[in-house]
Amino acid sequence: MFALIDGNNFYASCERVFRPSLNGRPLVVLSNNDGCAIARSEEAKALGVRMGAPLFKIAHLLDEAGLVAVSANFELYGDMSERLMSLAAGLGHRQEVYSIDECFVDLTGVRGDLTLRAQRLRARIAQWIGIPTCIGMGSTKTLAKLANHIAKNAERKPGSYPVEHAQVCHLGAVGVDAREALLGQTAIAEVWGVGPRLAAQLQAEGLHTALDLARANPVVVQRRWSVVLAKTALELSGTACLGLEDVTPDKQQLACTRSFGQPVHALPELIEAVNEFASRAAEKLRRQGSVAAQLMVFIRTSPFRRQDRQHSAHRSLALPVPTHDSTVLCEAASALVRHLYQPGHAYAKAGVMLMDLRPVGLEQGRLALEPALLPPSKPALMQAMDAINQRHGRGSLHVASTGATHPRAWGMKQARKTPAYTTRWAGLLVASA
Repeated sequence: MFALIDGNNFYASCERVFRPSLNGRPLVVLSNNDGCAIARSEEAKALGVRMGAPLFKIAHLLDEAGLVAVSANFELYGDMSERLMSLAAGLGHRQEVYSIDECFVDLTGVRGDLTLRAQRLRARIAQWIGIPTCIGMGSTKTLAKLANHIAKNAERKPGSYPVEHAQVCHLGAVGVDAREALLGQTAIAEVWGVGPRLAAQLQAEGLHTALDLARANPVVVQRRWSVVLAKTALELSGTACLGLEDVTPDKQQLACTRSFGQPVHALPELIEAVNEFASRAAEKLRRQGSVAAQLMVFIRTSPFRRQDRQHSAHRSLALPVPTHDSTVLCEAASALVRHLYQPGHAYAKAGVMLMDLRPVGLEQGRLALEPALLPPSKPALMQAMDAINQRHGRGSLHVASTGATHPRAWGMKQARKTPAYTTRWAGLLVASA
């Protein structure tokens, strides 16, 4: 038995925890550079605001309908996610963190009324950290995901599903007929892993609901589409094919890319930006205990600014010795940027990708006679830097080549960003009489 715990409209809910005045008001969270909506409250959805809607297209709703738009505050969301996951882990004995606002929990062998247990957990999360959640339970991960979908829609769309399944839905606690009725009410496009294009193909073959897919012959489904969809069909019918991942597998590539808040023309500013991205990627690399043997850098102008001269270029470099040292990777990234840069262009985006990743300890040392193309790694320095940044906040100690001025000319636009309420002293709420 599996459960899926999901924070409702997570980014928007995090903002509302510290600004209760936003409760009941339409709210959207904007992407990098305040470009488009990446999270919406139910009230914003009711206004017709679509996911990914550009801010300039919904700006009229700020005055006409009282829409509130805030810049993404990922530092806050990450901390609130850790708090949510630590509480959600108490539902069972094993947990798989699936995304920033979702996790699976293994309930196998857990005794008692699971629905009541889930309702109590949901109330505890709401009381302790203020995040509303929905919980779905089923005998497979796909059924748990589907149950979570039912729990959400039964709460926010009255009439779409029976009200008794709102907030918490336990498909294992209902009879076969009731479960099939719920699957029959769920469109095929709502099934976990079935996107719009695949849904259109399935509908063309007469598979319109989750129940249709559950009843389909998995051999035919595999032959016609894929083994992944065949497993989905088996999971919907109650045959578990997907296990719980206790440890998230290491990534095979790590990247850090950003669009600039304003065009960058000068080489020093471009080097600062790319060095910041390389340093961020190196931090992720150290966190998963890996080293990179290859680095790629790209820079490009905006294809939407037709009046500007266009330039897009990338280049890779094989590192003499695999490393996760920020100073070494920044040195390599700087060399690539100097090679790629062309004066007279307004660069709008850049990025760094670390490739050919391998565990620490498997890298081969450099021969004494081999020329030192890059400076040697300094593991003790990197360990100290990570410890300081973890204690005092990201960026407290950084590589000098990432720049010393703040705000940076190439930094993201975040004109509507709220404070880091839970991770920085300056962001703490102040109560006054």
